[in-house]
Amino acid sequence: MQQRELGANGPSVSTIGLGCMGMSWSYGPPKDRQEMIALMRKAVECGVTFFDTAEVYGPRLNEDLVGEALEPFKGQVFIATKFGFEAAAGDTNRWSRLNSRPEHIRKVVEESLARLRVDAIDLYYQHRVDPDVSIEDVAGAVRTLIEEGKVKHFGLSEAGVATIRRAHAVQPVAALQSEYSLWWREPEDEVIPTLLELGISLVPFSPLGKGFLTGALGADAAFGSDDFRSTVPRFQAENIKANQALVDVIRRFAAQRDATPAQVALAWLLAKQPSIVPIPGTTKVDRLIENLGAATLVLSTDDVETLEAASSQLRIAGDRYSAAQAAMVGR
Repeated sequence: MQQRELGANGPSVSTIGLGCMGMSWSYGPPKDRQEMIALMRKAVECGVTFFDTAEVYGPRLNEDLVGEALEPFKGQVFIATKFGFEAAAGDTNRWSRLNSRPEHIRKVVEESLARLRVDAIDLYYQHRVDPDVSIEDVAGAVRTLIEEGKVKHFGLSEAGVATIRRAHAVQPVAALQSEYSLWWREPEDEVIPTLLELGISLVPFSPLGKGFLTGALGADAAFGSDDFRSTVPRFQAENIKANQALVDVIRRFAAQRDATPAQVALAWLLAKQPSIVPIPGTTKVDRLIENLGAATLVLSTDDVETLEAASSQLRIAGDRYSAAQAAMVGR
């Protein structure tokens, strides 16, 4: 698989990475551990070197899972994880609030290192901006960890442009993780121009719209209480039905290219900027292979414009986050 650089003159990673969250959290109950280990090792066999996890996924279970799966490939893979939340008092399985205080970062980095079975974290994201801690203090704490050899690169997730600039001035930011896809293009307004100016890569999570852009979710799709999409306005029944129009646009385009809707959605991201590295998640080997096929689907400028012109005529129904979740992004 081809490689792309994270950040200006940064590390090289596979053009498409693998988001591991859904293997143990958020999309229903945790999946079979041995099957997920086999899936990640299959991804490595297929050329994937970039894997994404976080301490809150599981919680903690996902880092441990990723650590076991990728331990045989030390030095061959690039693992990103995240800090920034704190467990609820007396309940280590629930996360109650943000916490990016430097002393907390120093504590949890050791725990993540142990679960991931590595000597240094390749990319350490602040999961969400903490309004109670200056971003300069956060960036300074990560800079110290980099100097100590415990972290290699610094990242932010869902941060606003002012925060990105302030953090980058203290410790260069290699990557910003943010939702970005054909049905969430807001980063194009301010975030992406800022990243291009500063030499920061964009790592889109949910590049397939949490499964929606694959075309696998019909108008009658329903989600259980252990699937976080049940709380997302965009996945309410009436909005799923309305948003099928976007999937239809992608499906028609895919048919003309002998590709799948998922491959088109990912190829569109890859065609936008060479500094974009999407991390689609999956728990199935056939979907993994399908997604990686997007790396060989080359879209021309005209192709990109055609997709964008058709999709721009549609009104996307429903917010991408609940009100509580939305309050934690774009700071």
